Amino acid sequence: MDLRNRRIGIIGAGIAEKEIYEIAYKVGKLLAEKGAIIYTGGLGGVMEAASKGAFEAGGITVGILPGNKPEDANPYVKIPILTDMGHARNVILIRSVEIVVAIAGGYGTLSEIALALKMWKPVVGLKTWENIPGIHYVNSAEEVLSKILEFLS
Repeated sequence: MDLRNRRIGIIGAGIAEKEIYEIAYKVGKLLAEKGAIIYTGGLGGVMEAASKGAFEAGGITVGILPGNKPEDANPYVKIPILTDMGHARNVILIRSVEIVVAIAGGYGTLSEIALALKMWKPVVGLKTWENIPGIHYVNSAEEVLSKILEFLS
């Protein structure tokens, strides 16, 4: 099964250490190779890494940005969506996708997880907030892909 034109949100830390950046890159790449459209918040850290992986795999990358300047997007966002809404953009990001992948992250990520669960969207968690009922926790980028394929089959 491929993920052609399936909308997958990847959320996480705006500043990410090397290990988390590499994991997010791999998740973005694996999903884009299957045809998924990758949605992020469009900025740095996990968002940039996932966008870069998807971009380099030839995928479509969408950034739902908090501000009103397209140049604020990381260089791997093909489609910047300017909201000028700050953190309220999280609602637009989560509403726009079918499945959410949370990688690491702080309170912004936690708010997106809560929104996704409230909207009955599946949430796959990798090295993110622990012990949240409703998150489907996995241990690798490959398991993220498997879990998403399971949800969509």
